[in-house]
Amino acid sequence: MTTVQALALGLIQGIAEFLPISSSGHLALLKNLLGLEEIPLLFDVILHIATLFAVIIVLRKRIAAILVALWAFLFRRKNENRSLSPADADPLALEKKRNLAYIPPILIATAVTGVLGYGIQEFFPSGGTRAMAARMLFTALVLGLTVFAKPGNRGPESIGWKRAAFVGLAQGVGVFSGVSRSGMTISAGLFAGLDRATAGEYSFLLSIPAIGGAFLLTLKDAGEMMGMVSYGNLALSALAAFVSGLLSLKVLLRIIKGGKIYWFALYLVVIGVIGLIFG
Repeated sequence: MTTVQALALGLIQGIAEFLPISSSGHLALLKNLLGLEEIPLLFDVILHIATLFAVIIVLRKRIAAILVALWAFLFRRKNENRSLSPADADPLALEKKRNLAYIPPILIATAVTGVLGYGIQEFFPSGGTRAMAARMLFTALVLGLTVFAKPGNRGPESIGWKRAAFVGLAQGVGVFSGVSRSGMTISAGLFAGLDRATAGEYSFLLSIPAIGGAFLLTLKDAGEMMGMVSYGNLALSALAAFVSGLLSLKVLLRIIKGGKIYWFALYLVVIGVIGLIFG
């Protein structure tokens, strides 16, 4: 792998990881064009880890607030009132409750994703370029249907286990190369009636355990990968993924709040059709 190739792969990963256009699909297509198909999946996952740091930076206040709320919940005094009603609670207490409410849906969705994702990887082959292009068209269809999703008003405290499982299923489908994880989870959140800000935050909070789990599962390929990619090129690619991911995440959060996520459907239709024709 050359320095230019490493830079290109990192930039594509960072941009496509958060924009709902399938980073796995774009990485696979670019690898194919560059003749790098043999590089192990661990390389892709390391680039995902780089973009994960972008999530942590952009959502640092929310993540810190969730951790603080969890700590307070686990270690608060026994005589503390455990059932403050919304009418009696102060704004700070309500915000803590809102942050704490994210935790069960994250755990439920992650468990559902893990089971479905394992089954997909074990029993469904990834296919070639045309299969990937078809999955991009499927993602385009899902994004396009968000036009008909009525603006929701449910925050994290109203996600519940059913909506969490639904979003987890959507994220599991995102295991298929060519299907956008962010596109599926954000769309599922909107279809489930979540407000736009919550749908976006929930999707990217879910990426933390998803990417972490994928990293652990692919560590076995570290030796093989380092035989193909130098430490310098790996670092450069990861840095490019981090910087471009940071920018694309900020852009996407604004687009989600504006209710325009379906904009990306047209792009995926173009790429998908090209892939079907020339794949």
